[in-house]
Amino acid sequence: MYQLLKPFLFNIDPETAHYLAMEMAHWGTWASRWLHQVYRVSDIRLQQSLFGMDFGNPVGLAAGFDKNANLLGFWPALGFGFVEVGSVTAQPSEGNPKPRAFRLPDDEALINRMGLNNDGAKAVAQRLAGIGQSGIPLGINIAKTHDPAILGTAAIADFTTSFRLLAPFAGYIALNISCPNTAEGKTFEEPDALNQLLSAIFSERSTLGLEVPVLVKLSPPPSENPHDFAYVKDLLSVMESFPIAGLIATNTASDRKGLTSNVKVVQEIGRGGLSGKPLRNRSTALIRALYHETQGKLPIIGLGGVDSPLAAFEKIKAGATLVQVYTGMVYQGPGLVCDINKGLLHLLEKNGFGHIREAIGSEV
Repeated sequence: MYQLLKPFLFNIDPETAHYLAMEMAHWGTWASRWLHQVYRVSDIRLQQSLFGMDFGNPVGLAAGFDKNANLLGFWPALGFGFVEVGSVTAQPSEGNPKPRAFRLPDDEALINRMGLNNDGAKAVAQRLAGIGQSGIPLGINIAKTHDPAILGTAAIADFTTSFRLLAPFAGYIALNISCPNTAEGKTFEEPDALNQLLSAIFSERSTLGLEVPVLVKLSPPPSENPHDFAYVKDLLSVMESFPIAGLIATNTASDRKGLTSNVKVVQEIGRGGLSGKPLRNRSTALIRALYHETQGKLPIIGLGGVDSPLAAFEKIKAGATLVQVYTGMVYQGPGLVCDINKGLLHLLEKNGFGHIREAIGSEV
């Protein structure tokens, strides 16, 4: 079905296509029971308990697809093991001017400079309060509001406001410290800034009396070369002082490495975060380094070029406990989740693993 619609969707602006896909998904909720029968893969070999929750399979929807938690009832029907909404910011934001999303079909990649457009933490919290449980674990990704005037202590206060409003509804909170599309172009991937942010977040968590797991989302390295991972060691050193529950690797890339698309086309697109197949090896290399540095003690959610069972399995063997998809689903369609889960079962059997747990970090 998706392959029939794909030529039409790819003939229009990516953001419009995304909106239409979300609308179709909204109207398709009536068919959730049928979709669940088609796409759900239930097998004990894929099931894990993590962050105090049960995951039916390791494949999740990455942040950015359902920014405002509008379709939480739909994602379980497509076979997802969990969903991460957001990024959500303290204040509502319209994001950057359009056009702000672009396809690179030759690379099966996307470039976006959405600018953290979302309804704001208060509105999303109210929506979540009215929805209740979605049926699968829910992660909420939070970021700093897209406003260059919000810096320093104001930026940290902005983050903690989102945490305070959204943490009561989250299975886990993901701190998006690495978004390349902030208005001022700065992130919290600097040791002192990260230390201040984590201090404020965990202080707020203590005040709220919550034990919601907190994960940190990192940017991809410049290359697959381990010499380019020095920034990660510095950040991990900061995180050691806090009860971080896990890591997410990786966010989109601000560079244009590994592309085969027409250079002029890429230059005309301009700035933005690159996602999809070109990030596959880089993100996997970082996952492997993170697993090694943490001795496998911190769960890792891996994403970046997860568009097939093999791509997912590579990340799992490198140390990812869970994986997420976004760009791969744009190119492969909603059946990708089912394909990955079925393919993982085949790969587990082929490689002599009795359970997905046995494969995690097996090649580190």
